[in-house]
Amino acid sequence: MLIGARSIPIEYYTLRIAGPAVSQSGAVSAIVGYLADRPIFGTVADSSGTRYRYVGLAVRLPDGRYDVESLSAGEWIVEPGLIYRSEGEREELTQ
Repeated sequence: MLIGARSIPIEYYTLRIAGPAVSQSGAVSAIVGYLADRPIFGTVADSSGTRYRYVGLAVRLPDGRYDVESLSAGEWIVEPGLIYRSEGEREELTQ
């Protein structure tokens, strides 16, 4: 019996974001839009400093679940249904 990606818990495809990415000059990532009254940042970073770039909205199945099979390599879902792709670089942590 094969188990597809749709049977894996959504937490395996969800990214926890620490906040908008901050450049070396101290500038916060630009807001590229809004969804559900929340800003969509062009670039975000997780708690380990890995940066992710906004690439679009997550596709949903007819039953309302996310279609995780539509994600490309390096893409993650960020609530409320945004897709971010890893930039493959780490942001410097400042004191």
